[in-house]
Amino acid sequence: MKIAAAQYPIGYFGNLEDWKINIRGWVASADDAQILVFPEYGSMEMASLFSEQIQKDLVGQIAIMNELLPEFLAYFCQIANEFDKVILCPSFPVHENGRFVNRVFVVGPKGLAGYQDKFFMTRFEDEEWGISSGQKKLSVFESKWGKFGIQTCYDVEFGIGSKLLCEAGAEVIFAPSCTETLRGATRVHVGARARALENQCYVVVSQTVGDALWSPAVDINYGYSAIYSTPDLGFPDEGILAMGETQKKMWLFVELEIEKIHEVRKNGSVLNFKSNSAIKNALWDSEIEIQHIRI
Repeated sequence: MKIAAAQYPIGYFGNLEDWKINIRGWVASADDAQILVFPEYGSMEMASLFSEQIQKDLVGQIAIMNELLPEFLAYFCQIANEFDKVILCPSFPVHENGRFVNRVFVVGPKGLAGYQDKFFMTRFEDEEWGISSGQKKLSVFESKWGKFGIQTCYDVEFGIGSKLLCEAGAEVIFAPSCTETLRGATRVHVGARARALENQCYVVVSQTVGDALWSPAVDINYGYSAIYSTPDLGFPDEGILAMGETQKKMWLFVELEIEKIHEVRKNGSVLNFKSNSAIKNALWDSEIEIQHIRI
């Protein structure tokens, strides 16, 4: 499975055609990668296509951006077909059932395959922006190269989603992300490494980079892409397969050997995935005594 993870700067475009040219350039430069992942909220650059008043309106812009959702999806489907790629599109604030959800669409040569909504909202999304938790449905995408799931940004900082996805067959977890600071980026990467360890899987992080000071939503971005594994036999000792240069516009490429996931889950130095899956039976249904000991 050949992966390309974007370190993606939020652009500013005068018209829709310029946006398409930019996206096409990214996909065309992904060489022989089979699966491309763009970061969380990379779609917010499309707000630049509207008036300056809309660009400054944190909440209003996501409402009017939904007018562009059909064009957004159609174009990603078109270039996925043209370049024969599977693409995790930059997440889009989709208006559905009277609320906005943070959705990652997955497209391939045959068109739209499905999507994954973000479960856990950050304080900014919840308290200031009006983005809601998505439907509680996890998708395992079954490509000819391997199976994967998606845990968007804050989601990967919690174990439950990745655990359920891997128990359902996922060998790779993609974590598209958008963070402002080194602190925020670090939280995502620490979470990604933890998920790789406990599920003995690959985790791929893609992040936004650079500043887009015209946008109240994604004005400051700090990040880098990385691909993590469990630190065990057959993998790097620190569990880092590849890491991009911080804040640089680039693709990060890596080829993932999926068979190694099955091997380490069966014959690793430790069996984290097996033990993690056994927690429910061993602990969740049992009453665990908590002691308070004064010293």
